[in-house]
Amino acid sequence: MSSSTTPADNLDAAHRSHDRHAKGTKHFWGLAVGSVGVVYGDIGTSPLYAFREALHAAVGVHGAVEGHALPFIPRDTVLGVLSLIVWALLLVVTAKYVLILLRADNNGEGGTLSLMALCQRVMGRGGNLIFFLGVVGASMFYGDSIITPAISVLSAVEGMKLVTPAFEPYVIPITLVILIVLFAVQSRGTAKVAAFFGPIMIFWFLMLAGGGIAHISDDLGVLAAVNPLYGAAFLVEHKMIGLVTLGLVFLAVTGGEALYADLGHFGKKPIRAAWLTLVLPALILNYFGQGALVLAHPETAASPFFKLYPDWATIPVVIMATMATVIASQAVITGAFSLTHQAIQLGLLPRMEIRYTSETHAGQIYLPRINWLLLLGVIVLVLSFRSSSNLASAYGIAVTTTMVVDAILAFIVIWRVWGWKPAASAMLVLPFLLIDMTFLGANLLKLLDGAYAPLTFGAFLIVLIWTWRRGTRILQDKTRKAEVPLEMLVRNLEKKPPHKVQGTAVFLTSDPDYAPTALLHNLKHNKILHEKNVILTVTATDTPRVPDEDRVSIEQISETFSRVVLRFGYMESPNVPRGLAIARKLGWTFDIMSTSFFVSRRSIKPAARSGMPLWQDRIFIALARNATDATDFFQIPTGRVVEVGTQVTV
Repeated sequence: MSSSTTPADNLDAAHRSHDRHAKGTKHFWGLAVGSVGVVYGDIGTSPLYAFREALHAAVGVHGAVEGHALPFIPRDTVLGVLSLIVWALLLVVTAKYVLILLRADNNGEGGTLSLMALCQRVMGRGGNLIFFLGVVGASMFYGDSIITPAISVLSAVEGMKLVTPAFEPYVIPITLVILIVLFAVQSRGTAKVAAFFGPIMIFWFLMLAGGGIAHISDDLGVLAAVNPLYGAAFLVEHKMIGLVTLGLVFLAVTGGEALYADLGHFGKKPIRAAWLTLVLPALILNYFGQGALVLAHPETAASPFFKLYPDWATIPVVIMATMATVIASQAVITGAFSLTHQAIQLGLLPRMEIRYTSETHAGQIYLPRINWLLLLGVIVLVLSFRSSSNLASAYGIAVTTTMVVDAILAFIVIWRVWGWKPAASAMLVLPFLLIDMTFLGANLLKLLDGAYAPLTFGAFLIVLIWTWRRGTRILQDKTRKAEVPLEMLVRNLEKKPPHKVQGTAVFLTSDPDYAPTALLHNLKHNKILHEKNVILTVTATDTPRVPDEDRVSIEQISETFSRVVLRFGYMESPNVPRGLAIARKLGWTFDIMSTSFFVSRRSIKPAARSGMPLWQDRIFIALARNATDATDFFQIPTGRVVEVGTQVTV
């Protein structure tokens, strides 16, 4: 039989190849559109306030009067501010995050905690320092999570004052209503709403570009701001005022860290394509348009963004800006949920209730406690600062801290994971670290003007994480003293077996080498032993996800006892029944209806002599009491669970 192909066969193969290519291309651009809606919401709303606030700070030395009426604006000042914004976008976002950090993924996942886990895997002695840096970066992200919704929505709603000053008393109430509704709908999940995010944000970026293009011709000399010497000259000439202005210039790149944090959701190529083809050009065009407008009409400096558009379009632009800021806020709220989920899996925070809002997308989660804590923080910020200009002083410090942490951890990855020489790694990262440190120093100048807010919130979270880690370590050490090595207990039970009952008993424990407290109490009080006893440990790995073939390990200790370890990545949700179903495929007989799960419930009290101060003891005990029940967290059927209470002092 001939193996030669006919022209028809070649044509069919060509069609199939074309179809696969077309589907791949469609999927790629679908991800790129999705990244526009989720990844770039924060940085995409920066034109609402970044240029305005930086310009107001820069012109302050030239006699700006109350209310930001800026009658005299030096040309070099406008060009200097614009140059700083443009080069911040090119160096901090494009070069550092888009071109370099997107390559530093942990099995396809990004973000500070992913970077921390990747570094811990290759570092020995420096593990504690890496852990501390990861905790600082994660804590500061929460600070960003409460400021972004506040400043974004507030700056959009403030545009209503341009329609008529009569709207001014209603700005705060309307902002609060929008924010409360936004947080209230989180429990419904963002799966359906997210489908609209991409197209809306694409229209938003096209609107940004259009507004900028319409006014660049007002003063074409504004294009000279592409020259970085204008920015450098401005900083040298204005010294301290220049540094203060630089802190506000940083507002233009807040949200850039989301490029890396959302890597796992969209992939590096779609994120890069969206940035280079749409987001970056639209942002630069809009900033140039604002600069040209202010040079030609200095009176527009009080609100240059909204003045880019005709008076009749003010209300539609305000509505569009409000939608864009809600989307930006949604993205950072979702990020806070994901970060908390990772922190719980890595043992940085106690277990919390996690609700899954989508049957098909595991990443669609809702954490009620985090949601309402964020809302409380946002409301406090809005009522305390009362305007986006005041909030601008509080914004930036959290993001700059996260960016500094990312740069330090990136050096370790490039050196130890990529295999570069230390000198070459330093040459690549050091320029970006110096830029980040300069921005951090500039933002620290705003400490008393509002930057204390995210720093205080971040410091509070660092204390909580430190307390939880320290308390759990002390608790483990104390309980281990009263525990019996598992293999010793098994040998004793074989010599003198108690009464046995039918079925399987699964005992959850964090240390598989020692007999679980629930097992000892069952033997002591009930004086029985099941036919099959499983010592089950659920562990979180330093990888985002664990393939099914590596999910379960089974060790047969005796005819009656076996040790099972279930592994879940820090991006996964631990599901014990599903994991045990995989164990069944490996030969372990498991029937959920004839299985009882034994869980220890600890009642923790402060000890007379503790390893922690009393105030830290009380914080740890409060965290432990409010932790979500292990049964719910591990998704174990409640009808099959037996809880055994014990009292422990720390």
